[in-house]
Amino acid sequence: MNRNILFTLGGTSFANQVWKVRIVPDTPFQQQRTLVPDGTISDVDSATYTMELEGLQDYETGGLAAYLLTNAGTQVAFAFAPVNTAGKKKFTGTVVVVAAPVGGEQGEFAQMELEMPIIGTPTLTTV
Repeated sequence: MNRNILFTLGGTSFANQVWKVRIVPDTPFQQQRTLVPDGTISDVDSATYTMELEGLQDYETGGLAAYLLTNAGTQVAFAFAPVNTAGKKKFTGTVVVVAAPVGGEQGEFAQMELEMPIIGTPTLTTV
């Protein structure tokens, strides 16, 4: 359960501005059946990763959306721990920053949903 997470971009904590952080692998594979009863040819490629974020559009000083806009296109370090307690696991790596959308519906908090590509494979360490 994600209740007290660690989430940083470029060393700045944004844990209090997001309600979803996911690191998602994409592992392409292909499989072809051949002309014998149990015949198949399979190939699995290396995974690529993205970070999915959902949170508050905060463009004020210290806001995540402002940080994303300012740093769009740059590579920054990230850290994410589903449980921010000493000894628990965390993921670290580098993402390419993508700007957040702007705006929303009347009478509601402005929200954002976006994906950022992760460079390489995230590293699993401890908090």
